Amino acid sequence: MVKARSRTARAGVPPGAPILAVAALVAVAAAAGCGSGAGAAPKITTTARAGVAPTPPAKGAYFGAWVPAEGEGGPASSRSGSPSGSPSGSPSEDDEPEGPSGSGSGSPSGTRSPSAKPTGKDADKPGMGPIVGFERDLGRQLDIVQSYRGWKSPFPADIDTSVLGGNRYLLLSWGGGDTKEIVKGTQDDLIRTRARAIKATGKPIFLRWSRDMDKSSSDKRVHSAADFIAAWKHMRAIFKREKVDNVAWVWCPTARGFGSGNAGSFYPGDDEVDWICADAQPGGDYDYRDLSEAVKLFMHWARDRPKPIMFAEFGVPKSYGERRAAWLREAAKAMQDPQVKAVVYFNSDEQAEDPRDDRRSFSVAGDKRAVSALRELATTPYFNPRNLPVTSGG
Repeated sequence: MVKARSRTARAGVPPGAPILAVAALVAVAAAAGCGSGAGAAPKITTTARAGVAPTPPAKGAYFGAWVPAEGEGGPASSRSGSPSGSPSGSPSEDDEPEGPSGSGSGSPSGTRSPSAKPTGKDADKPGMGPIVGFERDLGRQLDIVQSYRGWKSPFPADIDTSVLGGNRYLLLSWGGGDTKEIVKGTQDDLIRTRARAIKATGKPIFLRWSRDMDKSSSDKRVHSAADFIAAWKHMRAIFKREKVDNVAWVWCPTARGFGSGNAGSFYPGDDEVDWICADAQPGGDYDYRDLSEAVKLFMHWARDRPKPIMFAEFGVPKSYGERRAAWLREAAKAMQDPQVKAVVYFNSDEQAEDPRDDRRSFSVAGDKRAVSALRELATTPYFNPRNLPVTSGG
């Protein structure tokens, strides 16, 4: 018992923390503090071409965010029409309806008034106002900016071009088409067009295709794990024939799928994946849940894969109230893991079913304590591996 108390104290676990959360943080601390043995992070490899495609930082993890445009960041029931850049085609051809619906221009819903329009470098580029405003609150520039595009939607959009014109990485989350149609070859022209467009940018891009493929809501287009893997390999083969070297392939199911589902069965293999990823919101059916608990089973699975880890969507629900800041500080500790190489905050309320659905609302806008804690996370040296300039924020 003495050893257990000393280990949890060193891991920064508060007295009375849930037993599973304690165990998860202790495991993270042990992995970070040793180079071998059970639970240790593997030696990381990637198929991505260094200097051309995004590769993991030698130390620490990139920090990024999804910052929606005006009218795109509120609850689903409060949005009208089809937002700029939204996926086209039928639901079977694109990601599930509750997912983010694209990135356009303007300012994030509920984040700033028109009189507080961000100024400074990049602020006047198409779509960059919300991003620059978010960066100002954080006190630093983002390493990664996320952009969502439907299976048939054009690329690059204005915001994509703006991001690629600077020194931020673009994380392109591309909606998934019907896997059986992809394998048959009926979508080859579309895939080639996207491959050539990505190549033409000449910039390193993270490509997260068909995220959350393990969700039951994706069954009609994914069909099965075997179909998904076949489609993934078919697409990669086309990109290879087109000599697209500036892309890193990010495989990203839900973290929850490693507990209640079979997310691991969708894995195409180490030679087909550059980054392994999980969408890691705590879950709307929990009153409170630490990030370490939400990703514990995924992290256990990832230990057997020599790949860098990305959390492409993590966020703290508004329902946590005054505990949001503490949640973010504990999340920062849990994510300082030697295998975690990129984290992307989901600064949006668009997954909420209605304006009162705080359990699925993750924007920190208007919450000074949460903004301050997120700024602490973003400016921690571990999450600033490029040593970007830091300001006081706000």
